[in-house]
Amino acid sequence: MSLVVQKYGGTSVGSIEKIKNVAKRIAKYYKEGHKLVVVVSAMGDTTDDLIEMAEKINPNPEPREMDFLLSSGERISAALTAMALQNLGIPAIALSGKQAGIITDNIHTKANILKIEPKRILEELEKGRVVIVAGFQGYELQKGDVTTLGRGGSDATAVALAAVLKADICEIYTDVDGIFTADPRIVPNAKKLDFISYEEMLEMAGQGAQVMQLRSVDLAATYKVPVIVRSSFNENSGTLIGEGKEVETKQKVKGIAHNKNIAKVTIVGVPDKPGIAHKIFAPLGERAINVDDIVQNVSKDGITDLSFTVPEKELQKTIEAIQEVVKEIGAKEINYDNNVGKVSIVGWGIQSTPGIAAKMFGILASAGINIEMITTSEIKITCIIRRDLVEKAVRALHDGFNLGGEE
Repeated sequence: MSLVVQKYGGTSVGSIEKIKNVAKRIAKYYKEGHKLVVVVSAMGDTTDDLIEMAEKINPNPEPREMDFLLSSGERISAALTAMALQNLGIPAIALSGKQAGIITDNIHTKANILKIEPKRILEELEKGRVVIVAGFQGYELQKGDVTTLGRGGSDATAVALAAVLKADICEIYTDVDGIFTADPRIVPNAKKLDFISYEEMLEMAGQGAQVMQLRSVDLAATYKVPVIVRSSFNENSGTLIGEGKEVETKQKVKGIAHNKNIAKVTIVGVPDKPGIAHKIFAPLGERAINVDDIVQNVSKDGITDLSFTVPEKELQKTIEAIQEVVKEIGAKEINYDNNVGKVSIVGWGIQSTPGIAAKMFGILASAGINIEMITTSEIKITCIIRRDLVEKAVRALHDGFNLGGEE
């Protein structure tokens, strides 16, 4: 008997009929003798609908109240899924994040899981029940307030539970067949990957691939949780995310990731002195603003320019956070551009293989795409470009590196 943690996304539980189909899939696992903990997202567009209602009442709602509101969507899904299983004769119980023992920090709307106390879950499993956990949520200890884990947070719930419960596998069910070489909505001949390493998946998620939340991949890598991403609408095998590099191949580029929801901030005339970067970025860290690509120009006469990217939705908060610091350090001005996006190539051996960067830049040049910023790591190269050219760049790079064909 194995312990399986499953997560079903919003499209998988988007209607009563879909919830019934999910219940049938869970029931099949149960009848095969598996112990099951199932994490569910809110139904379909429920979260977006709740956000829209909140903003009609208050354009700038308090984060605590937003968490209180948004966490209701997952509890509805959990209760309905438990009812559907009970209707099939399968013993099941729905638990909120708090009832499941998921303890977080107090950063509302994008809390981090600190620990999980799974006593209630283990008790229910011992009784032979399928445990349905409302994803995306937990609670903070100081006041007991509900918290949410940010967009895609149900993935983090599932992986964290799998780690704590020492599950044999964590299955992430979604509306696609697995991880692809690029977004198949943009690149029709994108190929499904049978395997991708934790490190490669971290880069794919970090650079914009939306199949799994970045923090959930980080958790899986940290605690060595084997994860399978697969469709809830068929029986296909999906993509395994695991440890180690794949068998050596001629093709070093594993996939193309992109993100159009970013903004670029440039601080002009920054004194090139020790401690200046810390002064600039510390206020952003205190406000839990995720800074991604950072580029500093070559210093001239002790002055430089510093550019970085942030999520577009946090641009205003970013500007507000650094305005006083910019004055304090004597920088000239802050410029921003919210008409940018980024495209990345990801794969083991990119940095150590001569010619890959040049080939990427050549492909973009041939497509008439100008590069505004470049950042690299051991297994990725990212280019910041105009937002309206991102999809064109994805298609050009996918074709240029022959990711849709045979090696």
